[in-house]
Amino acid sequence: MMLKEYLIRELNEDDIKNALDLIWNVFEEFESPDYCDEGIKSFHEFIEYNSIIEKVKEKSLFFWGCFDCEKLIGVLAIRDLNHICMLFVDKNYHKRGVAKKLMATGIEYCTFNKTNLTGITVNSSPYAVEVYHKLGFKDTAVEQISDGIRFTPMKLLI
Repeated sequence: MMLKEYLIRELNEDDIKNALDLIWNVFEEFESPDYCDEGIKSFHEFIEYNSIIEKVKEKSLFFWGCFDCEKLIGVLAIRDLNHICMLFVDKNYHKRGVAKKLMATGIEYCTFNKTNLTGITVNSSPYAVEVYHKLGFKDTAVEQISDGIRFTPMKLLI
């Protein structure tokens, strides 16, 4: 069976609202069961459109999207060219290599634009720990909780 080719491109300001909607929908279904009300509220505030768009404009936050035809099916956001702060894939596209392709694109961009880059970090949600392990990330500490958000710090050496 041939794998379907998906388009991956950097998202522009016009794409961000769509991306945040996808992120929230996936978060609600797969992540929120692992979080207390405070954590859900913290994440919702973190992905607030106006604060995100400011970070995109000042180039401290970069977004990539994966598309099936015109439909946005996956989103990757990397802060400061060295920290993954969001990686979300539409549930109908799980286990189809979307996260892997987004990661490859993001890492290539970061290594090209940040010459001294030795690794990429992520604070993985409980749901995504195994996904990140499959992508080559290693835990750097045990699970922690901050503002109600449960996460495991991880790093991928470049």
